[in-house]
Amino acid sequence: MPATRSATRSATAAKPSRPVKARPAPTAARRSAAKPAPGKVPARKVAQARVRKVEEPAAAPAGARIAKVKLVRDSFSIPRSEYQVLQDLKERLVGLARPAKKSEVLRAGIALLATLDDAALLSAVAVVPSIKTGRPKKSR
Repeated sequence: MPATRSATRSATAAKPSRPVKARPAPTAARRSAAKPAPGKVPARKVAQARVRKVEEPAAAPAGARIAKVKLVRDSFSIPRSEYQVLQDLKERLVGLARPAKKSEVLRAGIALLATLDDAALLSAVAVVPSIKTGRPKKSR
């Protein structure tokens, strides 16, 4: 006699879940492959070390809670010439021993715009041409 649906459901619900596999420990070959040649430190690691030293906040007093900043992710279009200026600014900062991400450069620009008075802000925005919103069409 065939089992009813309710009997089948209760039988499948009673199945034990699969065991969770443990991650394998890194092998010596993987560890040695990730290490740079002796005496050489990649420039990227040096830059990251500098950034970490600069960005570390001062020690908070015991018992004080630091509020976590909420991040917002956004997308926008930018003309190629202005994007190149952004890349040039990043390279300039690397030359000044203060590498920065694109978002950091953009946030610094926003902070500077916020300090302008109304007339200066209007003139700064007037220089920037308006562009069509949306995703650009793929060029071949």
